Amino acid sequence: MTNYRQEPLIYQPNSAIRLSVAKNRLHRYSFKSEIKPLNIELQQLEQLLNHRFNNPSLLSSALTHPSYLHESAGTDGDDYQRLEYLGDAVLGMLLAEMLYHAYPDWDEGSLSRFRARLAGQDVLADRARMLGIGDFIFLGRGEVLTEGRAKDSILSDILESLLAALYLDGGLNAARNMVERLFLELVADPQALTLGRDSKSELQELLSACNAPLPEYKLVEESGPPHDRNFQFQVLLDGRAVGEGQGKSKKNAQQAAAAQALGNIKVVDGQIV
Repeated sequence: MTNYRQEPLIYQPNSAIRLSVAKNRLHRYSFKSEIKPLNIELQQLEQLLNHRFNNPSLLSSALTHPSYLHESAGTDGDDYQRLEYLGDAVLGMLLAEMLYHAYPDWDEGSLSRFRARLAGQDVLADRARMLGIGDFIFLGRGEVLTEGRAKDSILSDILESLLAALYLDGGLNAARNMVERLFLELVADPQALTLGRDSKSELQELLSACNAPLPEYKLVEESGPPHDRNFQFQVLLDGRAVGEGQGKSKKNAQQAAAAQALGNIKVVDGQIV
């Protein structure tokens, strides 16, 4: 296996590659769906990933949205969904490894919360945009027309599927190199990801990372005159109250309850207790 040289952490595909991709797509567009790019385009993506694939079909599948196959009857290959499933696990393990070594004094709950934030859809989509992955995704016509290349949901899934493809083709080190390249600066500066974050989103990401059910917010009291209402909410996990908060609006009360829940929840062996 031949690997390309490692590029700097902050890496953008050069304009020549973007222009070449754009021209090829303009000349090879079908009414039903986009025709898969020629091998030259996959080679360009290999350069961005710093990895030459021994099995190019892995790379092709990792870039194929289900809508492309749905609109292209008779097209060989698989979409990215199975790879995305594997990539989610690979990413979680490698982020856990990075955080374990970066923050030896953090407890399990703190590590789990930060990992959940790093693996959030918005962060993954941002990392995918940094690489310019959107230019290479195989989409059906409907997704193209609704700007699927810019959707956080698609970009985050594709990034995870690419990590799985790297893992299967080049082993754990190939995936690790990509994760370190994309996330090292974020791991080194936790505050950069927490600015402007809301407690409800943070709680949901933590529960999702631990494969726990989503929280339920229960209004337990509403008081005060119509012009000055007070709300009190509990946040429940499996029917158990783990936080409570008050506020002048339902939204603020729920945020306060979620913030308290984050302080009360403990993570042991990857499970909420």
